[in-house]
Amino acid sequence: MSVFRSMSISASGMSAQRFRMDVIAQNIANQDNTRTADGSPYRRRTVVFQERNSPYLFSNWLHAVEQRAGGTGVRATQVVEDIKTDFKMIYDPSHPDADAEGYVAYPNVDREQELVDMLSALRSYEANVTALNNFKNMAMKALEIGR
Repeated sequence: MSVFRSMSISASGMSAQRFRMDVIAQNIANQDNTRTADGSPYRRRTVVFQERNSPYLFSNWLHAVEQRAGGTGVRATQVVEDIKTDFKMIYDPSHPDADAEGYVAYPNVDREQELVDMLSALRSYEANVTALNNFKNMAMKALEIGR
């Protein structure tokens, strides 16, 4: 595994976790949004990750070598809405979005869960930064050998 490939893997992890933090921030920002463009409350969104295809796949032989050597990074494939969790129903008959019984459907965003997810994304990002710095230091040490 080359140093540049290792750096690319860490960089892809950093990019994916940054995107995950953006989606989490969007969830937190919309936690009180009771009406979207389609008229329903905002639904919590999550990011789905997948292994990134290697840019180095130029032959079947190389593909086999890459698969034995390990992963090629990560990428966000889609952002999905959480349809399993129900909206929070709160009694507020004075709210403009209240139904006939006086209940308002609030988004299925749990602030504490979002903060835990954000902390997890932050720690993953920091781990990738540490790995990237280690690869950079190893490359610098390798260059010093030639002196």
